Amino acid sequence: MSASDDVPMTPPLDAGLPSTDPLDDVARGTGVALWKQIVERIEADIADGRLAPGVRLPPEMELAERFGVNRHTLRRALAMLTEQGLIEATPGRGTFIKEPPLRYPIAARTRFSEIVSREGRAPGGKLVGSRVEVATPEIAEALRLPPGAEVLRVDMVREADGVPLTVGSHWYDAERCRDLDLVVAATGSVTRALETLGLGDYRRLETRVTARPADEEERRLLSLPAGRTVLVVDSINGDAQRRPIQYSRARFAADRVQLVVKN
Repeated sequence: MSASDDVPMTPPLDAGLPSTDPLDDVARGTGVALWKQIVERIEADIADGRLAPGVRLPPEMELAERFGVNRHTLRRALAMLTEQGLIEATPGRGTFIKEPPLRYPIAARTRFSEIVSREGRAPGGKLVGSRVEVATPEIAEALRLPPGAEVLRVDMVREADGVPLTVGSHWYDAERCRDLDLVVAATGSVTRALETLGLGDYRRLETRVTARPADEEERRLLSLPAGRTVLVVDSINGDAQRRPIQYSRARFAADRVQLVVKN
């Protein structure tokens, strides 16, 4: 992932269930636990396409009433569905039928917004923060800067259909990319911001992928429960002369994307 992507505002989501509501009371006295019946009912509705990926489920209280159970029973069912990877709760948005992993190609020209749009989803995101700091030895080497050089750091969260996919930290030569963060904040697009500096035609020079458990900050920004994994994509992007202009460290929610390396 590159920071040099459009970052439009997240569009409002048209939430709701299909016109033919598949949810109704579960049966008592069958010998099958009520929470398990709920799990089986929703599993079947997902498999049959009555609950499509991206559909938002009603609030817990409403679901409990419609299934005729208490909220404790309902939460046990939802926890099992979450563990199975069939639903996902996002704080502040609700619980959704989980989308399949988004195919995310890594090639010479990688643009987040273009990739998400091609997959039929709405790209979005936000600028989390920015600051000038002293480059670490790793970043200085990647950007071919002298030790102790100042770099501009830009932190962003990227989304597809309002679901956070990745949090990225991106570093630039502070002298060469002065005020880049201000232009990003004004335009909502790092691509356009780099174009104002004559650096819009950037290309991927190097990519490294590792995996590790998400830390507390990543879980907060990506709305991940404890124990989830992130794919860490370290990359270097360069200008037309292959001079590095950006060092990027993107942390993807591992179960929401499928990284595809393009030759």
